[in-house]
Amino acid sequence: MKKIKRFIKRFVLFLFILVVFMYVNNTSLFTKTTDEAPLLLAHRGMAQTFHMEGITGDTCTAERIYEPEHPYLENTIPSMEAAFEAGADIIEFDVQPTKDGQFAVFHDWTLECRTDGKGVTREHTMQELKSLDIGYGYTADNGKTYPFRGKGVGFMPSLEEVLSYFPDESFLIHIKSDDPAEGKQLAHTLSTLSKERLSQLTVYGGDQPIQALKESLPELRVMSMATMKSCMLPYIAVGWTGYVPDACQNTQIHIPETYASWMWGWPDKFIKRLENVDTRVFIVAGDGGWSEGFDTAEDVKRLPSNYSGGVWTNRIDVVAPILQQ
Repeated sequence: MKKIKRFIKRFVLFLFILVVFMYVNNTSLFTKTTDEAPLLLAHRGMAQTFHMEGITGDTCTAERIYEPEHPYLENTIPSMEAAFEAGADIIEFDVQPTKDGQFAVFHDWTLECRTDGKGVTREHTMQELKSLDIGYGYTADNGKTYPFRGKGVGFMPSLEEVLSYFPDESFLIHIKSDDPAEGKQLAHTLSTLSKERLSQLTVYGGDQPIQALKESLPELRVMSMATMKSCMLPYIAVGWTGYVPDACQNTQIHIPETYASWMWGWPDKFIKRLENVDTRVFIVAGDGGWSEGFDTAEDVKRLPSNYSGGVWTNRIDVVAPILQQ
């Protein structure tokens, strides 16, 4: 009986020490914070936003925009320029391969929603895409008026044009398919860039194109569901020790705010651990299902105090003045 009691006491003491260690090793209370503003990632540049009610993968978001507060259209050079001027550190944009071997900066798989064109985007040449009016389909009043119709002709840029126009800025490039050939094609396009320029770029998308891209350009920072799982699942299992899995190195992590508090060391210690292996951490709003961002003053209040990681936003013009003051 004495041996059993002694064992129980030792076991309880062990559990107590383990819990204390886990708390001290993962609390942000003792982590030195900086006065640096969060890294701001502007989704699609300065874009028209829309309501999320009932949204699906087939929803034409151009048909449900809010009343415009600015003149910019997503994924265009003017919208990116405005976003950087507003305070963006990084801009996210989408790419679609073209029939003539280039990459168009455009979100949709097909053209009917936003433009006056028809058909699958990638079945057109870059010249054909440039002839379209990319503001054609936007409406805030169920089709009564189209405030951008006629104002977007020639505004769809190529990937090369964007990178040339902003030679010193950072971007997050989104591959819109799960075709490994697209990853190889993008790798070929980016392979002409210097190592310094590549360090300013991150590419994310489907597992297969991202794997193909990483195999061709191993130094490039990439992100996919597979890369995030290979990092986060082991981290959730053993991160309480302070160990950061090798799969977490030189990548990017987007964490929905719904799950962020479950990360060992969240927020400051977790962010520092990932920064030490050259990985960026961005928080996205909600559960991360539909590119929700921190877009209002009320949204910003939900960020942790003195938060120093990255923030995903659809309204850089609203959020930057608050977080960079």
